[in-house]
Amino acid sequence: MTDSDLDLVYTTLCKTLTNEGETQTPLYLARLVLLCMTELDDPQRALSLIEAARLPAASEVAIALTAREPNSLD
Repeated sequence: MTDSDLDLVYTTLCKTLTNEGETQTPLYLARLVLLCMTELDDPQRALSLIEAARLPAASEVAIALTAREPNSLD
């Protein structure tokens, strides 16, 4: 997928989520993920992607922030 393709798909997803509304978004995303997993047809890859998409725990974020060198964002 090219950068342009990725931008189109992501923008379409964002607009769709906005149109679905806040209350319907979790259901929509669950259905989308199930459809994507079915199309992927690779359980190990799906499991890897599930793990990769995890948000870090607050404690992990705090550790990462304190481990940063001063002025590392400059």
